[in-house]
Amino acid sequence: LCMKLTIIGTGYVGLVSGVCFAELGFAELGFDVTCVDNDAGKVKRLKAGESIIYEPSLSELMIKNSAAGRLHFTTDTSAAISAADAVFLAVGTPPHPETGEADLQYIFAAAEEVAAAITGYTVVITKSTVPVGTGKKIATIIRKTNPKADFDIASNPEFLREGSAVSDFMN
Repeated sequence: LCMKLTIIGTGYVGLVSGVCFAELGFAELGFDVTCVDNDAGKVKRLKAGESIIYEPSLSELMIKNSAAGRLHFTTDTSAAISAADAVFLAVGTPPHPETGEADLQYIFAAAEEVAAAITGYTVVITKSTVPVGTGKKIATIIRKTNPKADFDIASNPEFLREGSAVSDFMN
């Protein structure tokens, strides 16, 4: 059976993760990946096979897996979430200019979108760089927004080095 993954955010971490998860898919096993971004221009470029970042072999893997039907790009967050078995939050957490602490507004907004759209059991996974305790805050947001939501929270942080991110992910 194919597991349906949704990646929210197509920045460096989100795009590399989405493409690499799709590469791990084959036949009816593996992953069917939908990458979501609210930037329609970025999604249009990705659908056309144009990588928005430079990373060795990323473009080739993106084109290959899109053509194989394992990798999709959309701005329709609700549809992508409602169809997913697992949702990865890979949105920006830029440092605050004065304190240097991670700005979690985008991850919390994504959690609200997840809560509004999940329709069945869903694993919600933080992929963004976040401080300890963020998972509990995300769970609170989801429960408050959708008290009937059936979900679990997980964290899958990783450091992808520019120039070797595909290799880092795959190995």
